[in-house]
Amino acid sequence: MNIYRDLVSLPSFRNAVLTIGSFDGVHIGHQQLIKHLCQRAKEENGQSILITFYPHPRLVVSQSKVKLLNTLEEKAQLLAQYGVEELVVVPFTKAFAEQSADEYIEQFLVRYFQPKCIIIGYDHKYGKGRTGDINYLKKLADKHQYRVEEISKQEVSDIAVSSTKVRRAIQAGQVAKAAQLLGHPFVLSGTVVRGQQIGSKIGFPTANIHVTDPNKIIPPEGIYAVQVIHQANRYKGMLYIGSRPTVDQNLEKTIEVNIFNFDRAIYEQDLQVEFIQYLRGDIKFDTLDELKAQLYQDKQAALAAL
Repeated sequence: MNIYRDLVSLPSFRNAVLTIGSFDGVHIGHQQLIKHLCQRAKEENGQSILITFYPHPRLVVSQSKVKLLNTLEEKAQLLAQYGVEELVVVPFTKAFAEQSADEYIEQFLVRYFQPKCIIIGYDHKYGKGRTGDINYLKKLADKHQYRVEEISKQEVSDIAVSSTKVRRAIQAGQVAKAAQLLGHPFVLSGTVVRGQQIGSKIGFPTANIHVTDPNKIIPPEGIYAVQVIHQANRYKGMLYIGSRPTVDQNLEKTIEVNIFNFDRAIYEQDLQVEFIQYLRGDIKFDTLDELKAQLYQDKQAALAAL
């Protein structure tokens, strides 16, 4: 999959079949739309193009504190996995949001993509004040020689509900349910940073993960069975989210993963973690020996889940 992060560097697309949206989570509803997009591109002897925006429009227009299922990198990885050929990440600014509906169609969609087909939801809004809609897009279709395929109300509703359900499941720690809705495990990505080395002292060394995207949704505190991806290799492990009440009085929340059968130093390297199952909540133990005994049990539970 080719990724373009600005409009200036775009090539001339061949019989462009495109869709537009946030595609947060790239869940089972999105996957059906992507499948339709790719099939239509194949029929048109064209290219499948997915247009998304960064930052998320709600963060720019309303400055809301929306928590997202994917970072941009995670989303791109999933879109490639599901067959999108061309991903265009449009820098979303207040100036872009101020375009009129005509400018959005003519100076954005037509100018940069020359679309053969636009696959879009019945409730898609665009332009300043969200004044443009699918009917106006259809009105200009003959003039600009594209056609519009409408995603039905039910399809759009299914996609919207799925995104909401996934977020609610993750916020409740129900990562297995989230995976069913997503069609793949929920993923957390970050860079390994130095911790206090307490895990190493009790036989459970951990990699502390720093998540750089402040808008990334984080599951609640507790222990999770996870798959860890490091440099294209997969490992089993268990991940902790919490404030380490047994050993730390500062109560600063950390994300740290114990990777099974792994003893390499990987500071400043990237890790990706797939959440498989919630195991238990965070507990304060009276001694490190009690914590160590519980971690042995947690490891067996994680291995059973994995």
